[in-house]
Amino acid sequence: MTERSESAFRSGDALFAFDSELRIVSWNDAAKELTGVSAEEAVGRYCWDVLGGHAEGGARACHQGCSAARLAREGWPVPCQLLHIKAHDGKRKIEVSTVAIDHGERPLFLHLMRPAEPQSRSARDSLTARQTEVLGLLADGLAAKVIATRLGVAETTIRSHIHAILVELGTHSQLEAIAKARRLRLVV
Repeated sequence: MTERSESAFRSGDALFAFDSELRIVSWNDAAKELTGVSAEEAVGRYCWDVLGGHAEGGARACHQGCSAARLAREGWPVPCQLLHIKAHDGKRKIEVSTVAIDHGERPLFLHLMRPAEPQSRSARDSLTARQTEVLGLLADGLAAKVIATRLGVAETTIRSHIHAILVELGTHSQLEAIAKARRLRLVV
């Protein structure tokens, strides 16, 4: 596969593309700004070698057998991950989303990276009791209409709670909110 310049994929967020062998083929300027690694240093190297990511508990997340890359290669959706990566100025906490791109014969994968938002208060403290209850019912697989009936309130009220939950957790979908809530141990 031909190596691409840092401008091959455009995004305001830090982004890099890698192939099925986990070799970086494109690295944008925002990725350089986030990590301190230039495109010249990154392109052609293994992504796990460049990022050196570890999970929240300290376990190595970036390695040759990367589960996120394996799932993406197999066509599965990959949830956003919270990683601690090596950067020129030390360790940095980031969120990484993995996207698979159908690119003809040879698939490409993108890692979209952004700094993890420091939370001044815990998500548990930022959600109301009712929002936490609704989040738990969503995690149990219940639809908004069913939750509304169960709690004896209007469906629009539940949808308002769901919107507030997404905003508080900094997520864009109910599925992402549930995954983040499980990571934060807000629900089981």
